[in-house]
Amino acid sequence: MTAHARWRRRRPLRTRLALACTAAVALVAVGVSAAAFTVVRYELEHQLDLHLVQQATLVQQQHRGQGPQVVYGECGYLAAPACAQIVPADPAKDPAQPYLLPVTAATRQVAARERGGRFTDLTIGGHPARMLTTPMTTTPAGIRQAVQVALRADTVQEGVRQAGELMAAVAAAGVLLAAALGHTVARTGLAPVTRLTRTAERIADTRDAGLRIELPPGRREDELTRLAGSFNTMLGELEQSVAAQRRLVADASHELRTPLTALRTNAELLARADRLTDGQRERAAAALGRQLREVTGMVNDLIELARDEEPQPLLEEVRVGPLVAHSVDAAREHWPAIGFTLVDTAGERTVPGVPARLARLLSNLLDNAAKFSPAGGTVEVRLTAGLELTVRDHGPGITPEDLPYVFDRFYRASAARALPGSGLGLAMARQIARAHGATLTAENAPGGGALFRLALPG
Repeated sequence: MTAHARWRRRRPLRTRLALACTAAVALVAVGVSAAAFTVVRYELEHQLDLHLVQQATLVQQQHRGQGPQVVYGECGYLAAPACAQIVPADPAKDPAQPYLLPVTAATRQVAARERGGRFTDLTIGGHPARMLTTPMTTTPAGIRQAVQVALRADTVQEGVRQAGELMAAVAAAGVLLAAALGHTVARTGLAPVTRLTRTAERIADTRDAGLRIELPPGRREDELTRLAGSFNTMLGELEQSVAAQRRLVADASHELRTPLTALRTNAELLARADRLTDGQRERAAAALGRQLREVTGMVNDLIELARDEEPQPLLEEVRVGPLVAHSVDAAREHWPAIGFTLVDTAGERTVPGVPARLARLLSNLLDNAAKFSPAGGTVEVRLTAGLELTVRDHGPGITPEDLPYVFDRFYRASAARALPGSGLGLAMARQIARAHGATLTAENAPGGGALFRLALPG
């Protein structure tokens, strides 16, 4: 891992975001300042060059046809006009008076039209200056001369220096502003993440799933706010799951207390078997076996429900009609005092599922209907071509206050407290239905009794 990567891992997200924003804005500020400085420097130098061109044109117009000479020689002063001189291509034709501006081989080449005009920087009297050397265009035929014009460049360089200082100050202010904006953007933009982190830390410390992230008013639909909202939704689901687990533990401990007490009582009776008659020992042993089976069944149901999900064995195509018929036959044997009728119009339709789990679902529904049916009553089972299964009994039905809770774990209506059962059958039936993509609902049937409706996928 490189040093840069290690640095990135050690720095928090807020610092990295602030640095990224600062770098981006600072780069723009420095770039704009540099571009502005370049433009200002070009314009100042361009104005000086235009002035030199105008002076050279004026010299050519005023000294048309004249020989080599020094035209103006007072450019050593800042307010003086431009220095100007006419230089021939042939050094033998130079005037006796010495030149004020430097004459080089390049100057002779310009005079001879061997190269074009050129600008050069030089120093006059210890001061910066700029010089233009251009061919003389107003001379008689056969005469080759060049005009040299120079101006002090102090004001231009001072303007360039001042512009550079100003642009540097602007760039520095831009960098400082970028740092402030980067910090503000990082603090404001990551505020939901900060609240999310603090909430998660408080939940880890207090184990209180009821805490929530405070969302900004108006619920802005940005990514971070949606993240905070999703986290709140997840916390709500977690709170419900924790509450459901606590209820399961509390309900299980309550429901297991009675059968365990009965088991202990019968076990104590059998421990004193020498004091009991043969009939008493048989009844105690039978009660003990029956209670053991009930507790075993309840514990198995609790284990399956506590997972809150169905196991995922290999699915297969299950023929619904034969499965329902088999479940009804098994219910007839288990409840001989209850009549079961079956109407099947599904034909050979199949659904993907686990036969054993679907059989358990149907068994729970049929047992529940038989349990609430009066002696000699009838349970009506109907399977339609649309794979909708209805199970109806002719018992007391479901009161409106009990209807929303019939599928809750351990929930038992007041009318069912005297009947056998643990209150887990319908909860398990709904869990199996959901695992198979089916919906299970309960309602009161017309004319009395309860009606459970199972809509299978397909």
